Amino acid sequence: MTQLKRTLALAFFLAVSVTGNAQDKPKKKVDPNRTAGTETLARVNAIKDWTTLFDGTNLDHWQGDTEKYVVKDGMLVCEAGGKVLETKKQYSDFVYKFQFKLNPSANNGLGIRVPSGGHAATQGMELQILDHRGDKYNKTTEDGKRVSILKPYQVHGSAYGIYPATTGYLKPLDQWNEQVVICIEDHIKIILNGAVILDVFLDDLTPIDGKGHPGMHSRSGHIQFAGHSDYMEFRDIHVADLSTSAPMPKTEGNNTPPKGFEALFNGKDLTGWKGLADKDASKRRALKGKDLAAAQKTADENMNEHWSVADGLLTYDGTGMSLCTAKDYGDFEMYIDWKIPPGADSGIYLRGTPQIQIWDPWDPRTKDKALPETPEDWVTAYKNGRNLGSGGLWNNKRASNRPLALADKKPGEWNTFLIRMVGDKVSIWLNGKHIVDRTELENYWDREGNRTAPLPRADQIELQHHGSELWFKNLYIRELPY
Repeated sequence: MTQLKRTLALAFFLAVSVTGNAQDKPKKKVDPNRTAGTETLARVNAIKDWTTLFDGTNLDHWQGDTEKYVVKDGMLVCEAGGKVLETKKQYSDFVYKFQFKLNPSANNGLGIRVPSGGHAATQGMELQILDHRGDKYNKTTEDGKRVSILKPYQVHGSAYGIYPATTGYLKPLDQWNEQVVICIEDHIKIILNGAVILDVFLDDLTPIDGKGHPGMHSRSGHIQFAGHSDYMEFRDIHVADLSTSAPMPKTEGNNTPPKGFEALFNGKDLTGWKGLADKDASKRRALKGKDLAAAQKTADENMNEHWSVADGLLTYDGTGMSLCTAKDYGDFEMYIDWKIPPGADSGIYLRGTPQIQIWDPWDPRTKDKALPETPEDWVTAYKNGRNLGSGGLWNNKRASNRPLALADKKPGEWNTFLIRMVGDKVSIWLNGKHIVDRTELENYWDREGNRTAPLPRADQIELQHHGSELWFKNLYIRELPY
């Protein structure tokens, strides 16, 4: 064989070998539940303020069946016959994380938002803690198949009677399982051993067992271990209290965030902010690569021309474009102080979607010289909603777009919003008054579907301009895990 033939033969052999190896090597499947779990746990791990409910030494944070729930070798042990052990404190919105080890067919439950002396599965909500793989819950058919006798909503992690969890993530019986439960407003999410096994919004659900579950709409209560007389071990139990913050922040000076919050605006410059790359969010989200870079460069130049910082105030001159956070946000609480001149118009976009309205309620925008005298007359006379006050979700078509009360201070005075967004629901307090109560923010950019498409799960926050001067300060945010 000539040298040329040897070279060609070797090249062919290598090509076939490489191709064959590539074909023989199985592609690693991506588990979407674990991917979602990794993303969620990153947000959970960013929480700084945790309370240790069990440190392996005592039951100081607990009440109830303290005879059958005992401390043993650094563990919280539910002995045979154990019933209900609950936190002394009641919780509304929280993240709860713990470890547990199962015995064969062992059954317990995690009760959430359960009233004192209440039943977890009816007056609160019970999340199953169960070895559904055990012989007690499975039978063997005549042809040798193993079949579960449980209802779908009875397997581990399910909201009992309400919604089933995804199975396949429990560890062997001799190993510890790690579980995280996120419970914020109507959003319930469970991560088991790094995988999301339950992710639901209760307001959207009808219990699949066909029964009434009034407790699923409870908004506060105890956290329980709801025992079913079976032996089970727990350890490393912690909770992060994410209850709604006070309507007005407790701070020690301008642009100094309160505990648990971070500053969106540092009072010195535009760090953390960017210009609006496109007024249409659908077009903006479609921008990629060089097109995005070019659009953002132009937008940032416009931002620097018209937005500035002076004396700790974020100031807009009224002739540019809206201002956007450089980071995207999903669920969160946000404080923001704002001030407008008479007749001004502005707003706050959440996840790039319009908008929480800011405007001058005392500007009639009417040709009539005589102004209404009473609130009822204002409602009768209003033509664009501004006379009802700031804070409404004005671009809603189906859900309410009005504030519950007029809470504005006069133009030229400072106002304070607390904005809380969970899922697609928004709650707002203006100057300490509750003016929007868990109202859906509709997707303004869904032109074909009458704004019924879901909102993006995270996107930028925008300070909207409408051609008038604006001033902002004390912008603080607390991200809520989702």
